[in-house]
Amino acid sequence: MASFERFFGLDVFGFSAKWSPYFIGFLILILIGYYFWNWKSRANKVTNKQSALFITSIFVLYLAYGSPIDLLGHLIFSAHMTSMALGLLVAPPLFILGVPAWMWERIIVQPLRKMFSWMMHPILTLVLFNMLFSIYHFPVIHDKIMTIYWLHTVVYVILFITSIMMWWHVTPPDPKYARLTDLRKMGYIFGTGFLLTPACALIIFTGSPMYATYSDPNVWIQALGFCVPGDVNVLLSDLGVGGPEFFSVLPPLHDQQLGGVIMKLVQEGINAALLYYVFTNWYRKERETN
Repeated sequence: MASFERFFGLDVFGFSAKWSPYFIGFLILILIGYYFWNWKSRANKVTNKQSALFITSIFVLYLAYGSPIDLLGHLIFSAHMTSMALGLLVAPPLFILGVPAWMWERIIVQPLRKMFSWMMHPILTLVLFNMLFSIYHFPVIHDKIMTIYWLHTVVYVILFITSIMMWWHVTPPDPKYARLTDLRKMGYIFGTGFLLTPACALIIFTGSPMYATYSDPNVWIQALGFCVPGDVNVLLSDLGVGGPEFFSVLPPLHDQQLGGVIMKLVQEGINAALLYYVFTNWYRKERETN
């Protein structure tokens, strides 16, 4: 990790900026609540598999939004897209499967019973996440969100919730929540890849840098300001850093294109893994019925 920090110049930042202790505390509270609830429950218990999946999802969320990858995501676009891929494509299916059905019933299904059916319609959830993700990456919207802390936090929470809603139909925590057959789940997975492709293609094949956050020093400093304690201008002045080129090993356009490629490759990898998951479950059920 130290060599990673030195390679990207992150060793100039302090512990709080790189490791997000408040976010660590938040995730620890979630873990404590998860296991305390399991301990208090007499009729239901978390299985070892669910526990492992949940812990893995929390770890991936920390990598995405609390580790040096998150800080680097405010400095270079490829790291931003790595963070988004981990937090929105990798973590949600693990999170859904890691939380047992009886917990989901208490947290979501019962409180939202009147609206749960239409709110979780497969077409709605599929379109909603991909639409919001694409809109977020419109340059003018992305640059604005990256410079306003509360808005950045709200948008990331919304994207995570809608990603949970989307992946719910592929990895439902219990068969009673399944609204798609296994064959339709496969089509749904292909749909996620299809709908995200235009945004990734635009990012990859555009001929010039799209995001001022990663090419304009003034906007870049604003985006960096809310994740670095103290006066970021003083810090950068002391270090002799004038812009994002200090932290990037690639020109802005190439870094942007790499970010689009990373997102698309991670998505294709996750989709392949989920297709395998759905197919093997389908095959197992067919064997059991024959």
